[in-house]
Amino acid sequence: MKLLHLDSSILGDNSASRALSAAIVSRWQRETPGLEVLHRDLAGEHALPHLDDASLAKADPTEAARSARALQDFLAADVIVLGAPMYNFGIPSQLKAWIDRVMVAGKTFRYTAAGPQGLTGNKQVIVAATYGGQHPLDSGRNFVEPYLRQVFGFIGIADVEFIDAAGLNISPEQRSLALETAEQRIEAMSLPLAA
Repeated sequence: MKLLHLDSSILGDNSASRALSAAIVSRWQRETPGLEVLHRDLAGEHALPHLDDASLAKADPTEAARSARALQDFLAADVIVLGAPMYNFGIPSQLKAWIDRVMVAGKTFRYTAAGPQGLTGNKQVIVAATYGGQHPLDSGRNFVEPYLRQVFGFIGIADVEFIDAAGLNISPEQRSLALETAEQRIEAMSLPLAA
């Protein structure tokens, strides 16, 4: 079994989403013998440039190879663990650049007479989502979870689980409580593909 671990926070060791995504991966490693883990730091050494016309034209061989690698990493994975902090109500642009490389017609989805069809439905996605404030889904301010559910649903993945920690910047006490609660959820989550 292969697990793709993606981090997108720009905060390095100070990142709550990185800590939570690492905890999720650790849980999978403890319970899944032979698990292969591939880590990609989308805000570091594995950053992808924003998509532009040169990217689409594959004008730069180095960038084209990196884009192809991102797609191949995704296609080869059974499980994707994604660290996704909220920046200005949405996902980091680094994560969006990666999404632009894996949303590929003919590879991860196709258009049919009946509408679009996802081609990657045999995967599981677990998102470690972190929020500085309180942004419940019904507030109209949270575009992280709805967007990522739409993206992965479009390419056929219905098994998307969110482990979130909210209110991290409200107070040290709230941060500690939110992270502790998220870690408890990580320990309690089921690992259906690990069986």
